[in-house]
Amino acid sequence: MIASILPTYSRAPLTFTSGAGSWLTEADGRRFLDLGAGIAVNALGHAHPALVEALTEQASALWHVSNLYNIPTQQKLADALVDKTFADTVFFTNSGTEACELAVKMARKYWFEKGEDRTEIITFNGSFHGRSSAGIAAAGSEKMTKGFGPLLPGFTHLDFGDHDALTAAASNKIAAIMVEPIQGEGGIRPLPDACLKGLRDLCDTHGILMILDEVQCGMGRTGKLFAHEWAGVIPDIMMVAKGIGGGFPLGAVLATENAASGMTAGTHGSTYGGNPLACAVGAKVMDIVGDEAFLAEVNRKAGLFRQRLEGLIAAHPDLFEAVRGSGLMLGLKCKVANTDVVQAGYAEGVLTVPAADNVVRLLPALNIPDEDIGAAVDRLDAAAHQMRRANA
Repeated sequence: MIASILPTYSRAPLTFTSGAGSWLTEADGRRFLDLGAGIAVNALGHAHPALVEALTEQASALWHVSNLYNIPTQQKLADALVDKTFADTVFFTNSGTEACELAVKMARKYWFEKGEDRTEIITFNGSFHGRSSAGIAAAGSEKMTKGFGPLLPGFTHLDFGDHDALTAAASNKIAAIMVEPIQGEGGIRPLPDACLKGLRDLCDTHGILMILDEVQCGMGRTGKLFAHEWAGVIPDIMMVAKGIGGGFPLGAVLATENAASGMTAGTHGSTYGGNPLACAVGAKVMDIVGDEAFLAEVNRKAGLFRQRLEGLIAAHPDLFEAVRGSGLMLGLKCKVANTDVVQAGYAEGVLTVPAADNVVRLLPALNIPDEDIGAAVDRLDAAAHQMRRANA
């Protein structure tokens, strides 16, 4: 029998019927502590009252009109993003993948309008920029691209952290450099602040546009609204999604006026992008996450979580190697198969997300209570003991 849903996912045998805060309830009544947050999407947890109210209020007024008309909630969210970031202008999408498509188009159109033949974009191994034609071509890995050729041309792939290769590849023929300040799918691999600053300097030297992919690491995830703020750099173009909608499908491309100068009327569009429902929720997320006091709490919680995880590693040095990441975008580097750790977590009622380089991702809601942080590590500890008993 052919499945009615295309079988592109290897799904866990779990069916969640409701959620509140950092907890999900399975169809059989079991409660799970969610350290995945829909892969860094549910920035404020499940069914946050303020988001439910914003969505319900908008749903009772207006769902969709298309971008043929002015959309007040879209304008409100765009204004908030411009006010809080480097950007002069914003285009709303439905996802991070769509944001990648526009970022690539924007960079290439910029140079076309300047009359320069600069189309090549430098990206890095281990990256993830979505699963569209541009996204998989940008990542370049066999896992992402095998069987989907011919690939969109114009990407140069370099090893993550290879400064010599980057310096050699950069020239006044390169259109843009695209990088995640912290690789998520790649195994919670942060780009050090000094390297991000050096990358900005390299771009400035050769007139290259700097594209930051903050789809997973943005929207307060690292304790600042966007991860690049820790390094004090200013990108030209930035991709945003996941947390910005708090669970509602929403993405965006933020850009300086200069970088976006080629994108004039008719050069890009979206039927659903920036719709009233998504932007009403996104505006409320920005109200909450964009507050400095909220971000200070993210940093405090991150310190507590990391401290408890270091204790977990000390208690199970045969299973875990190190904690990676920044803020509440953390990863446990494992000495055993990370998928085994994820599976053991299911048995103990805790949800984590696997990543490359044998890492388990921990991406909780940014407002996770302290007691839930303690419960999460206790459950991970129980999972570790379970694994040890199974292998005895």
